[in-house]
Amino acid sequence: MCKCCDSKQEAVFADSNQHRLNEIISAYQGHDGALIPVLQEAQEMYGYLPEAVMRAIAKGLKIPEAKVFGVVTFYAQFRLKPTGRNLIRVCMGTACHVRGAQKVLSEIERELAIVAGETTADQRFTLETVACIGACGLAPVMTINGQVFGNMNSGLVPDILKRFK
Repeated sequence: MCKCCDSKQEAVFADSNQHRLNEIISAYQGHDGALIPVLQEAQEMYGYLPEAVMRAIAKGLKIPEAKVFGVVTFYAQFRLKPTGRNLIRVCMGTACHVRGAQKVLSEIERELAIVAGETTADQRFTLETVACIGACGLAPVMTINGQVFGNMNSGLVPDILKRFK
């Protein structure tokens, strides 16, 4: 039996991304302010931050686990749960709000039977709201997996969602 299977924590962490995560941690070891970039890269790789990954980061950077968990739970950019295959973001900035973003959001919530911040039971969609995506000229705007849909209205939502099912 290899050492990686000796404990539950390490067995869970023994995945195809482990080598890459170790490289990321090694690249930042000893650098001030390394925690956030390491967390960002780990999240990019895993799609969220599993507990075992956060523990490995703490160990690798030689910082307390509580600090890692504190940073992850403080910043909204970090996720503790996996997202669906399709990540929908609805802009709720001023221009989008004034031009009907709430109606677009409500229609998405109705179509998917979830509310903002949730993932559908089949893991197909995660719905989020964002403060502003910087595309005010296209308001109201939503993105799906980074693809921008501008000049939205609630009537466009069902057809757009069908493209991603």
